[in-house]
Amino acid sequence: MNDAAQTLLERIKNDGQVNGEIIKVDRFLNHRVDPQLIEVLAAEIAQRFATKQIEKVLTAETSGIILAQPVARLLGVSYVYAKKKKPLTMTDYYAAASFSFTKQESTTLYVSQEVLRPGERVLFVDDFFAKGSTLKAIEELVSQANATLIGSAVIINKSARRDIESILTLDDLQS
Repeated sequence: MNDAAQTLLERIKNDGQVNGEIIKVDRFLNHRVDPQLIEVLAAEIAQRFATKQIEKVLTAETSGIILAQPVARLLGVSYVYAKKKKPLTMTDYYAAASFSFTKQESTTLYVSQEVLRPGERVLFVDDFFAKGSTLKAIEELVSQANATLIGSAVIINKSARRDIESILTLDDLQS
């Protein structure tokens, strides 16, 4: 287990809670945020994609923004977050539906055509991967833009999929 995974695991044991597939990290990741921890996690993810020629980091509003910003900074690229509401100023856009299992609601994600361009090499970053609805929407947005999704990275992967780069998996938390 790498340093980032060990640090996160200790933090979850001390300040979080794991109850089956429910992982409570409100005190340091997704409500109150520990910026030093985020930097450690972002450095690990950025290192994994350092040689992949990423041109843009893409995430979904709101939880992914906290991680996307430092990952993008470390990779030397900009980041875009798919918005949950389309502003009046967004005239040409890509849109895809997503369902949040945590919030039990459907939403549409929007990205302006001005900020996601054809041919760009994109890294998707988010806090959790559970059922894959957000990633499916992101894949659709990237496809609509004629860009290329190079990879996906999350802090915690709660699924059985192993093609998602993650700091920890649900198996790590339950062992």
